Amino acid sequence: MSETITGVSTRDIRFPTSRELDGSDAMNPDPDYSAAYVAIRTDAGDDAVGHGFAFTIGRGNDIQVAAIQALEPFIVGLPLQDTLEDLGGLWRTLVHDSQLRWLGPEKGVVHMATSAVINALWDLKAKRAGKPVWRLLAEMSPEQIVDLVDFRYLTDALTRDEALEILRAAEPGRAQRAAHLLEHGYPAYTTSPGWLGYSDEKLARLAEQAVKDGFTQIKLKVGADLQDDIRRVKLARDVVGDDIRIALDANQRWDVQPAIDWMRSLTSFDPWWIEEPTSPDDILGHAAIRRAIAPVKVATGEHGQNRVLFKQLLQAEALDIVQIDAARVGGVNENVANLLLAAKFGVPVCPHAGGVGLCELVQHLSMFDYVAVSGTMENRVIEYVDHLHQHFVDPVRMRDGRYLAPTTAGFSAEIHAGSLAEHEFPHGPAWTR
Repeated sequence: MSETITGVSTRDIRFPTSRELDGSDAMNPDPDYSAAYVAIRTDAGDDAVGHGFAFTIGRGNDIQVAAIQALEPFIVGLPLQDTLEDLGGLWRTLVHDSQLRWLGPEKGVVHMATSAVINALWDLKAKRAGKPVWRLLAEMSPEQIVDLVDFRYLTDALTRDEALEILRAAEPGRAQRAAHLLEHGYPAYTTSPGWLGYSDEKLARLAEQAVKDGFTQIKLKVGADLQDDIRRVKLARDVVGDDIRIALDANQRWDVQPAIDWMRSLTSFDPWWIEEPTSPDDILGHAAIRRAIAPVKVATGEHGQNRVLFKQLLQAEALDIVQIDAARVGGVNENVANLLLAAKFGVPVCPHAGGVGLCELVQHLSMFDYVAVSGTMENRVIEYVDHLHQHFVDPVRMRDGRYLAPTTAGFSAEIHAGSLAEHEFPHGPAWTR
């Protein structure tokens, strides 16, 4: 009898990070890092479980859970091996469903639910293969990789043949790059000092510590008050010196002209990039800001809803840094498309992380990109935030400001059973105390 997928369970998991203002920024002053957490079970044994999640910041996590539950009928009963061997086909089945598609299409809570399910299946696929996801992906043939991608809406910018050409060009050095990655890790930057709710004293202390820990770039949240930003950015620059990059993040706070004016007031502190200076959907606005504030770079993509938006941002020359998010678009498959688009246009990828579990997930995508797509780490860093890693079975490992490559099989998405019980909303002890 062939093995099948037998169940999809979801839980509303929330961490009360707002109590210490961890994660606070100009648009999100009181986030509670949360996960609409999914476990996909099979009849292949107790260990054959795939874990994934959609990241939110608290309210609405229950809606995200419901969206994941709506996908259960599409998954339960599927033959396990055939499904895992054709995750590109399953992605199309979920995303192209006519009635669910009406709720998007390919955006919002339904698309994030697809991401949670697809990522959980990648976790399961990698566990069965005995490999971390980054290595599993990087050892696939170019043909297998492009089969993961839905090229609908992309062919004016990236065709299947062009994607194959990119992947084949990177094939010769795969083994050497994988070995380099395992020995040296992947460069990171940290946002831990920069939350908007932190005091100046805490900002200075954490910025100084970040440099001691080997980070060559930090990031500060900005956008609530210009004079506060001038004071905080100057303080950070004085602490870290001229050789450390300081990125800024407005979290979508400004209209286009205010973004330009605000950034011109901060250019004397040599910011490396401004992240999400305006609406994440405003492609032309990002392009106008980029032209006006150069050489300061523009970074965006954290709230990019699908591969079409990334395509247009690149076509419009609206950004200098592509910021993929592991749980925002339709999971691994769509992020493979985004990585290929970035490689086609020659734009570096510096993923968004932080949150709960986003560091754990996105490290795999950047490492796959280095080994099998772009072949470079130049001007590329993964965001790192020192929050909540202790809750994960396979947490990120850092050394000298670099992510060490995961070696445990899976997608590093599984949360400890005790942490799930403690933080389940609203009846877990973290919320009833």
